[in-house]
Amino acid sequence: MTTQRPILSVEEIWRKYDDDEQRLTAPVSERMLDLADLRPGMRVLDLATGRGEPAVRAAHRVGPSGYVLGVDIADRMLQMARERATNEKVVNLELRVANAETLEGVSPNSFDVTLARWCLMYFQSPVEALRAARRAMVAQGRLVAAVWAEPERVSYHSFPRDLLEKYKRLPQVSPEEPSTFRLSDPKRIHRDFEEAGFQIESIEEMEIDVMEASSEEELIAWVRAFGLNRLMSDLSEELQTAWETDMIRAAKPLKKEGFVRLGGVTRIIVASSSPQPS
Repeated sequence: MTTQRPILSVEEIWRKYDDDEQRLTAPVSERMLDLADLRPGMRVLDLATGRGEPAVRAAHRVGPSGYVLGVDIADRMLQMARERATNEKVVNLELRVANAETLEGVSPNSFDVTLARWCLMYFQSPVEALRAARRAMVAQGRLVAAVWAEPERVSYHSFPRDLLEKYKRLPQVSPEEPSTFRLSDPKRIHRDFEEAGFQIESIEEMEIDVMEASSEEELIAWVRAFGLNRLMSDLSEELQTAWETDMIRAAKPLKKEGFVRLGGVTRIIVASSSPQPS
């Protein structure tokens, strides 16, 4: 008999975990803003801004004389960003429902910088999203993006799924389909960015935690919320419990200073837009 555990909506998941994720992943956002060389008065476009990361931080950096536009297809996520902006007294941030792959309604040649934190690989066409961003940017504008490295170096995703392979065959994801690791190959990064008209200036790596758990229950709850409940929905209660036991056992050596933390290596890409065709 299979057991259907409650599956939280995306909004419910982030209402529960957003504060922790913001705190843990702040170094990635701050490094992106440093590499973008944000200064007061600049205009910034943030793709798939979701709950407002790093758009809210960017708005603080560019100040009242600057402007940040955050776009996302999910208004419920943008509502969380609006709440954060209000709490932080940010007034130079506009949050708009829009498709990042077309940026319909976004004025061309308007932005000095585009930010894309952990979103390009989930688009139907990363190249089209990059092209749309390029159209929205001024000549020689700068784009800074973060993508995940290879699966074996991204524990938050691979650690629980590798253990689950003992109990079921997991679906294979085509490299041409939206997925966490669609841009994990540096060759693919160069290909897509160059095809979209960007020149890559640098790629650097940063290891970052995305979750922390002080108890076994917290660890299992986080991992289940971020994808495992769906993957295990066809397994019996006995097999799900066995997987939980495996997770707890395997995570014990990872516990440091009272916490188990999972994360991974992210690549931060800096690219400049080539001149627009005449």
